[in-house]
Amino acid sequence: MNPVDPHADLQELTRAHREEHGCGAYTFYDGSQLTALTARLKPQRILELGTGLGYTACCLASGWKHAQIDTIEGDGLHVRLAREQIAKRKLSGQITVHHGMFATELPKIAGIYELVFFDGYIPDRAMILMLRDRLRTGGTLVCANLDLTAGSGAMDLMNELSDPLYWRREGVLESGATLILTKV
Repeated sequence: MNPVDPHADLQELTRAHREEHGCGAYTFYDGSQLTALTARLKPQRILELGTGLGYTACCLASGWKHAQIDTIEGDGLHVRLAREQIAKRKLSGQITVHHGMFATELPKIAGIYELVFFDGYIPDRAMILMLRDRLRTGGTLVCANLDLTAGSGAMDLMNELSDPLYWRREGVLESGATLILTKV
């Protein structure tokens, strides 16, 4: 039995927003599992790439009230809507929404993370290497949208995520489209 999702209304709002605006704000489907994962791991610092309207950031924050979350979003409208939803849910003290592209914003944020959630459009090997450097040893990478990759880029990405020198596979979400990995 899946746990209750306290932010299911935001997930629905995100779907409605995407349909209305035709944008790329696709919503993650296993938010309650992200909440459960965060509750189990109890990370102090979480990085999310791909905020959308804030659904998964809220799920991550709800799993562990002591977690501090940095989330990066490139779309200005989504940043505004995410900040509104986060404030409405009284999670502004835990979640900081950064506006910009991943590769330019990430270097501006100092520190190492215990949990990294990639939910940007399509992950690539270069981004995973950047995230690996920001993740502590023993930390968890949750990488979504793996079903969107194709061609040689997909092979490079999967080779990186399967490398036992750096990663141990812990499980999957979203019927295998999202991997949960531990940095070794």
